[in-house]
Amino acid sequence: MPLHHMIASGPRPVAPFSHAVEADGWVFVTGQMPTDPDAPDAPLPEGIEAQTRRVMENLKLVLGGIGLGLENVTFARIYLTQFERDYGLLNQTYLQYFETGKLPGRTTIGVTALAVGALVEIDLVARRP
Repeated sequence: MPLHHMIASGPRPVAPFSHAVEADGWVFVTGQMPTDPDAPDAPLPEGIEAQTRRVMENLKLVLGGIGLGLENVTFARIYLTQFERDYGLLNQTYLQYFETGKLPGRTTIGVTALAVGALVEIDLVARRP
């Protein structure tokens, strides 16, 4: 049976979903937005770097809430509304969150829009040791 995780200190969901679902040691973390968990109605951070940092911090909150960290991530999916403009700065910011040489697999997709007017959304697949 899958375990459905809602993290009390995690970001407020912007749609009906669990923060993460776990099955057979695999953890699927729902795409996170650049919202502030302490002020969910506050304006989003300005620019792709700030929004990427906020998304990554939100992902760390979700993973930490179930006893995991970014080192357990096996795959990331990234959605960008301004792909050509933001791809380089997204990568620079994203790289700060992973150990050199231990990057997860990844797909990055350009989309026309994201919830709450975000520039970026990232979801993860992790594996429990």
